[in-house]
Amino acid sequence: MGRRTHVVQAAAAPALLLVLVQLLASTSPVAVAAGPPFSCGAPFSAPFCDRKLPIEQRAGDLVSKLTLEEKISQLGDESPAVARLGVPAYKWWSEALHGVGWSKGIHLNGPIRAVTSFPQVILTAASFNPQLWYRIGRVIGTEARAVYNNGQAEGLTFWAPNINVFRDPRWGRGQETPGEDPTMTGKYAAVFVRGVQGYGMAGPINTSDLEASACCKHFTAYDLENWKGVTRFSFDAKVTAQDLADTYNPPFKSCVEDGGASGIMCSYNRVNGVPTCADQNLLTKTARGDWGFNGYIASDCDAVAIIHDVQGYAKEPEDAVADVLKAGMDMNCGGYVQTHGLSAIQKGKITERDIDRALHNLFTIRMRLGLFNGNPKHNRYGNIGADQVCKQKHQNLALQAAQDGIVLLKNDANTLPLSKSRVSSIAVIGHNVNDATLLRGNYFGPPCIYVTPLQALQWYVKDAKFVAGCNAAVCNVSNIGEAVHVASSADNVVLFMGLDQNQEREEVDRLELGLPGMQETLINSVADAAKKPVILVLLCGGPVDVTFAKNNPKIGAILWAGYPGQAGGIAIAQVLFGEHNPGGRLPVTWYPKEFTAVPMTDMRMRADPATGYPGRTYRFYKGNTVYNFGYGLSYSKYSHSFVSKGTKPPSMVSTDGLKAIESAAGAVSYDVEEIGAEACDKLKFPALVRVQNHGPMDGRHPVLLFLRWPNATDGRPASQLIGFESVHLKAAQVAHVEFEVSPCKHFSRAAENGRKVIDQGSHFVGVGEDEFEMSFMA
Repeated sequence: MGRRTHVVQAAAAPALLLVLVQLLASTSPVAVAAGPPFSCGAPFSAPFCDRKLPIEQRAGDLVSKLTLEEKISQLGDESPAVARLGVPAYKWWSEALHGVGWSKGIHLNGPIRAVTSFPQVILTAASFNPQLWYRIGRVIGTEARAVYNNGQAEGLTFWAPNINVFRDPRWGRGQETPGEDPTMTGKYAAVFVRGVQGYGMAGPINTSDLEASACCKHFTAYDLENWKGVTRFSFDAKVTAQDLADTYNPPFKSCVEDGGASGIMCSYNRVNGVPTCADQNLLTKTARGDWGFNGYIASDCDAVAIIHDVQGYAKEPEDAVADVLKAGMDMNCGGYVQTHGLSAIQKGKITERDIDRALHNLFTIRMRLGLFNGNPKHNRYGNIGADQVCKQKHQNLALQAAQDGIVLLKNDANTLPLSKSRVSSIAVIGHNVNDATLLRGNYFGPPCIYVTPLQALQWYVKDAKFVAGCNAAVCNVSNIGEAVHVASSADNVVLFMGLDQNQEREEVDRLELGLPGMQETLINSVADAAKKPVILVLLCGGPVDVTFAKNNPKIGAILWAGYPGQAGGIAIAQVLFGEHNPGGRLPVTWYPKEFTAVPMTDMRMRADPATGYPGRTYRFYKGNTVYNFGYGLSYSKYSHSFVSKGTKPPSMVSTDGLKAIESAAGAVSYDVEEIGAEACDKLKFPALVRVQNHGPMDGRHPVLLFLRWPNATDGRPASQLIGFESVHLKAAQVAHVEFEVSPCKHFSRAAENGRKVIDQGSHFVGVGEDEFEMSFMA
C-alpha cells in the first residue's frame, strides 16, 4: 500500500488532537520502489566518475567525451540519456514552492502519494520568522530527496523560490512571493535556499554537495501576467537603474551571495528592450561577475522561442539561440535550443565552445547532487527514505506555519477569541469553507491530510450549520436569503470569503481590488441579520479592499489567512477559539480600490507628484491604504524599547576625506564603495531591543526594525525595513532581541545611477514607537 492522502471527516473524533494522532498513526507503510538511475556504476571508470577529482575537472572530462549532437541534446529541460557513457536521462523541471509539487520530473503516483503541503508563501512570509522559513526549506529538501531515492523523481533541480517583489497588488503570482519588501524577500530567499540545499541556516556554503538544488526566479523585474492585453511574453519593463538597484535585484543578490543558490531562472519579459535571458550584462556580468553566482541559469519555459516568435528581438531562430547562450543562459526549458542549436552552429551564430560552457555548468550541478557518484544508496543522502515524507514533525511544522502567518486585522470589543464553552451554535458561511483544495494556492503537491475550516470548526462546536453563500469566489450566483436565515439563528457567525485561483494565478492578473461579485453584499446582509458582530476570514493571496468591513461595526473581527495549506483549517479554528494567539503581520500594503487607476505596466517605484503617480509599496507609496505593510493585531499587548546599554551607535560619523556627491536638489551623499569594506565593518554596531508581552496570552511576536530619513525627498524611501526577528513570549515575559546594524548596508539608498550612497545628516532607527538618531556629518 502507498502513502495515502487523508481526508478528515467532521465527525471522525470529538477532539482535534486525537484526530490528528489517529491520522498520523494510521498512515500506511510505504513500499520501497526501485531506486533512481545513476551514473558511474561498474564498468565505467572514466575521469568524470573519479570522486577524488575536483567536480570542475570531472564535468570538463564528461563534456569533452560528448559528440556535438549529444551536447546539443542536453540543452533542454528534458535531457536524454547518453547510453554509451552510462549517463541516464534527466529532467530539470521540478517544483517545490511550498512543498514538493506535481511537475514534469516528479511522479507522486507510486508508493509515495502525498507530501507535506505548507501554506502558500505569502502567508508563511507573514510570520516574519526566518528560522521557520529555513526549517520549511529543510523539510522540502529532505522530502524531495526521499521522493528521488524512492524512484519517483527524474531530477533534483527544483524551480523555487519565487522572489520577485510583490510590486502591484493585482499581480496573480504575488501569492507565491514573500511580499513587497526587498530586504525581507532577500532574507526569505537566502534561508529557504539554504534549507532546500542542505546547508546550515548561516555559515559557510557547501560548494560540492547538494541535497536538492533550489532555483531563484524570475530574474528580473517580472511581476505581470496578463493585464488588459499586455502579457508577460511581450511586456517590455521600463526600469530605472535606481529601481533595479534597490528593489528588483536585491532579492536575487541575497539569494546568490547569502543563500548560495545553485540555480537562477531568467524571466519572459524584456527589461529596457532586452529579453532577460539574452542579457549578458544581467546574467554574466551581474549574477556571475558581481555576485559570484556558481550554478546554472535556466530560461522560463519557452522563453527562448518567445524571443523570436513573440518579441521579434531575434530575426531568426538561430539568433535567439545565439543570444541566450552568449548571454550566459545554460538550459532552455523547452526544446527550442535543442531544435535549432545545430543550425546555429552551421550558420556561424555560435561555436561549440558556447555550448561547452553551458554544459559544464549543467553537469557540475548534477555532480554536486551526487548523481555521478555511483549507487546513491551508498552516498551522503542515500539513506533518506520514503519514511521521511509526511513525518509528524513535518506536519506539525505545516500547522505552525499556518498558525504564525495568520494576521488579525480587526478585533473590536474583543470579538475574538471565541469561548468554546459559551458558543453552542455557529453559522459557517462561505464558498471556500468546505473545500480543502482551495487552501492550497498554486504549485502544490498532494498533501498528507486534508482538513477544511468547516471540519475543524465542527470539532469545536457540535451545532455548526454550513451555507456556501456563493457558487464560487466569483460569486455571480448567491443564496443570500439562506445565509441570512441560518445566520440569524446562530450564536456566532463566521464568514469565509476571498479569492481563488480563478482570480489570481499564473497568467491571470486582477483588474479590481474589491471582493468579487456579490461577496460584499452577502457579508453585509449576514452581518445585519446576525445576533452579534460577525467574524470575517479572508482566504486570498493578494490584498483586497475590505474598507466596508473595516468600518462596519457589525463586523467585529477580520482575519487574513492567505492560502494556508494542508493544516490551514485547523490553524484558523485554533486562532478563532484562542488556542493560538495570532501574531502574523502583513507582508504587503493593502491598497484601496482606486489604486487600479495606476497602470500595472508602470514599473516606477517612486512617486511622481507632478503627474499624480502615487508610487508603490510602503517604501514609496503616497496615498491612502486599507492596511499598512507590517500591520497585525494580537490577543496580547506588546511593548518595545531600545536598551541603551546594549545599543551602541556612534552618535556621529565623520565623513572627512570622502568625496561628497551633491544631487540636483542639493542633497549631499557619499558613495558606499568609496567608504570601503574595512571602514564599513568598523561602523557596525548592536541595537538591543527589549520586548515585553503584557498579556493576557502567550504568543509569538515579530519585532520589526525600521530606518527612516528626516524626509522622503531626493528618491529616499519613506522608511525601510532593516531587520526583523520573531520571538515567543509567555504572558508578562520580557525578552531581548539584538540586531546588528550596518550603516553602509542599512543606511544607504540607491542614487539615480544605481550606486549605493549614504546621505549626509540624520538617520533614525526605530522599533515600535521608540527610535534613536545617528548622523553622518562633514
